[in-house]
Amino acid sequence: VQLQASGGGLVQAGGSLRLSCVSSGRTSSRYFMGWFRQAPGKEREFVAAIRFDGGSTYYADSVKGRFTISRENAKNTVYLQMNNLQPEDTAVYYCVADQTIITGALRQSDNWDYWGQGTLVTVSS
Repeated sequence: VQLQASGGGLVQAGGSLRLSCVSSGRTSSRYFMGWFRQAPGKEREFVAAIRFDGGSTYYADSVKGRFTISRENAKNTVYLQMNNLQPEDTAVYYCVADQTIITGALRQSDNWDYWGQGTLVTVSS
């Protein structure tokens, strides 16, 4: 599976962005999809994930209520709608995919098999 993320950019605090991740290769509709982020000088952290059919979603506490993950399997695309962005959301955001991951392992980056190239989100105060 190849993943191509886009949609990052510069936004003021309180603003919104929508990230997109298009997958190609194997049938991604059978894959869990998700997002991680890595801020400068910090470890990579889990942001959100969505089950292959969109039936369940999972969020980090730091983004719950502000970010929404969704997917359109017909377009092989997963989205991350980010509202009320704050400077602490500044990071490179990575799209991830995995076919066999279990829900208890979603939050650990080592458990995801496929990674996109990342898209930079910068939030100014």
